[in-house]
Amino acid sequence: MASKDAVKEVVREAPKVDNSRKIPSLASYYLLGKSGLRVSPLAFGTGTFGDAWGEHWSTSKAQAKEILARYLEAGGNFLDTADSYQEGQSEEITGEILREVTKRDNVVIATKFTFGTHPGDPNGGGNGRKHMIEAVEASLRRLGTDYIDLYWVHNWDTMTPAEEVMSSLNNLVQSGKVRYIGLSNPPAWYLGRAQTLAELRGWEKLAAIQMQYSLAVRNIENEYVGAAQELGIGIVPWSALANGLLTGKYKIEGDKVKGEGRVASTWVTDPTIDPTSAQLVQLVEVLKSVAAELGKTPAQVALNWVTNRPGVVSTIIGATKLSQLEDNIQALEFTIPDEQLKRLDEASAQKTVYPYFFHSGALQENVNAVTKVKKTPNGYHSR
Repeated sequence: MASKDAVKEVVREAPKVDNSRKIPSLASYYLLGKSGLRVSPLAFGTGTFGDAWGEHWSTSKAQAKEILARYLEAGGNFLDTADSYQEGQSEEITGEILREVTKRDNVVIATKFTFGTHPGDPNGGGNGRKHMIEAVEASLRRLGTDYIDLYWVHNWDTMTPAEEVMSSLNNLVQSGKVRYIGLSNPPAWYLGRAQTLAELRGWEKLAAIQMQYSLAVRNIENEYVGAAQELGIGIVPWSALANGLLTGKYKIEGDKVKGEGRVASTWVTDPTIDPTSAQLVQLVEVLKSVAAELGKTPAQVALNWVTNRPGVVSTIIGATKLSQLEDNIQALEFTIPDEQLKRLDEASAQKTVYPYFFHSGALQENVNAVTKVKKTPNGYHSR
């Protein structure tokens, strides 16, 4: 008889918005982009492991161990941290807990570098080779491992040439210290250039991008979803609950967010987003209404929406309480009906700005000489 691990489903493509699909569980895995790395549909972000960021951003080691053990027990295998999280404590605590609760090779550990770790040193931050090598060695020490499964460039530093970044990442893979690579928060043009350079020069290609994506922030649909699918890159959303706003537990009073917790203390998801705007206030009301109709929590509906967007492979969640984790896991266990999905899409729709209105509607119809043209037939897919 096959072992329990052997019969866990491995899905070859990221899920699409298809209400006839099989409902996934945390123990159904997807390939990360065009790589062979299998990851669960919800990644667990350990950014709150530690106490350097203050009360609303902290989790004790005892709490962290309980939460992480439950995530792994439920089938999750994808952990996300960074060298800058909790001033290094996140990596240290994550590594310590993993050694206590599981075998190293049973999990996919992702960490990041870019932000300055040595104030005053011009090479103490950024994406240059000097800092990258120092950063990966420091992360390996803190995590207590001899390799990192997925190494993210945390942020575009605006100046290091893409050739240097990609060749340096390739060297880390060749050395065995890193297995796969990805970019977080890059400009779309830089993403395209980096992947194309890797393809042309035979370097390790990007497996994934990590981008902010939620019902409240859908900007990546302008460029990144199409780019990722064209370039064979998986999308890993962060802040899928918009820093807690989409949990529905906060109240908007005038220009203030009221309630207990993170959002009430600080709004950090995106400083260009106003959580008190008329559209976001209305979106939260629609989300709460849909959740009530489905007998789910707003957080579950919001997470379900993100995990089923085109190109999305694994969505990062976080939890400081076991109950939050359990709620998030259940987001995979239902399908949003078409009518409710349409309401969510309409309430969260972003304004079309230049040049993107050239790519749809009457202008695109004219491009196609007023005929019906589709990129591929229904059901067609290619890796």
